[in-house]
Amino acid sequence: MTVPARRPVLTKADYAYGEVRSRIMSGALPHGATLSQEALAAELDVSTTPLREAMRRLASEGLVVLDAHRDARVTPLTAHEAQNLFEVRQQLDPLAVRLAAERRDDTDRVRVQEAAASLQPLDAGSGLAALDAHRTFHVALYRASHNDLLITLLDGLWDKADRYRRAALEADEDPVDDRARVRAEHQAIMTAVLAGEPDAAEEHMRRHVANSLGHRAVHVLTGDGAAGASGSTGSGRSTDPDGH
Repeated sequence: MTVPARRPVLTKADYAYGEVRSRIMSGALPHGATLSQEALAAELDVSTTPLREAMRRLASEGLVVLDAHRDARVTPLTAHEAQNLFEVRQQLDPLAVRLAAERRDDTDRVRVQEAAASLQPLDAGSGLAALDAHRTFHVALYRASHNDLLITLLDGLWDKADRYRRAALEADEDPVDDRARVRAEHQAIMTAVLAGEPDAAEEHMRRHVANSLGHRAVHVLTGDGAAGASGSTGSGRSTDPDGH
């Protein structure tokens, strides 16, 4: 007789962390919002002690800012940070898929193909599940690099980048041809990695990041509404409706 595996028991701090983090990532708690820790603890039906522990954890991830009193604030989104994220991803993502094309194994092949099959175009109404599907695809690609430090760096960037992707999605409507472009970019990256073509994988990813929602967020937050030259398409837009 097979004994079913036990689900891990969450502590109250873990529960509070997961709930608040989910609300931040989904936009239910918007950037810059003030959070009353006492009110939030009551809403989550936990005491303030585990909530404070959860908030410290979120602060360490850069998702909230703790003030000198008992309130906190969802970390504001800024054009400066969006630009920093874009510049780092311009270098790390192409490197990751270059290495993946050189080092991927059979397990990596399966993970990348399965993740690609779950991708859906994103829009302003997309929930966390849709964003997670895109994360899973990119994680499968960069884990195939088998470079532990690079994987850790990209893992750490993803949550910050997701908040900017959502900001860009909520500010823009995406045409059908943009969605087709992004699907083609994903396919090209995957094909190059699986075929063991590092130069092609690197170039396709570089273009993908240049056309990304993360790049678009820079312009949304500065209020100019226009994409930079490195990420513009024929229509002058750089929005990536599939979230990258």
